[in-house]
Amino acid sequence: MQFDPDAHKDMVAALRSQGARGPWLRLLSAVLELAGGKAEFLRHKERAWSSVTFSGSRHTIGLRFTGQKAIESGEAFIVALPEHEFTIPSQLVADATINAVDHEIGDTPVLTLEAELLLLDEC
Repeated sequence: MQFDPDAHKDMVAALRSQGARGPWLRLLSAVLELAGGKAEFLRHKERAWSSVTFSGSRHTIGLRFTGQKAIESGEAFIVALPEHEFTIPSQLVADATINAVDHEIGDTPVLTLEAELLLLDEC
């Protein structure tokens, strides 16, 4: 299976043209870029988050990596995500974790994962 490493840029541009706004779109773009252009975007969920001193949002993103080379990128993504320095205007990524990973072995191997990221609003 062939992947276009810049395909996520077309998806993000399409979402923007449909009126999508907010930090989640920049976050999604950064996550897909970190995935090396080898990930298929599955889903995104956003929930408001707050504590006594901070407010922000928690984002859950599902990705699929199909084929051996893509799986290698997925495994590199899993290692890199927790320490990656995201640059999202007016937001601080306070926490980034992998919640679930599923490997499917078959004619075409597949790695599916769920990442969760906590964005804090910068004051």
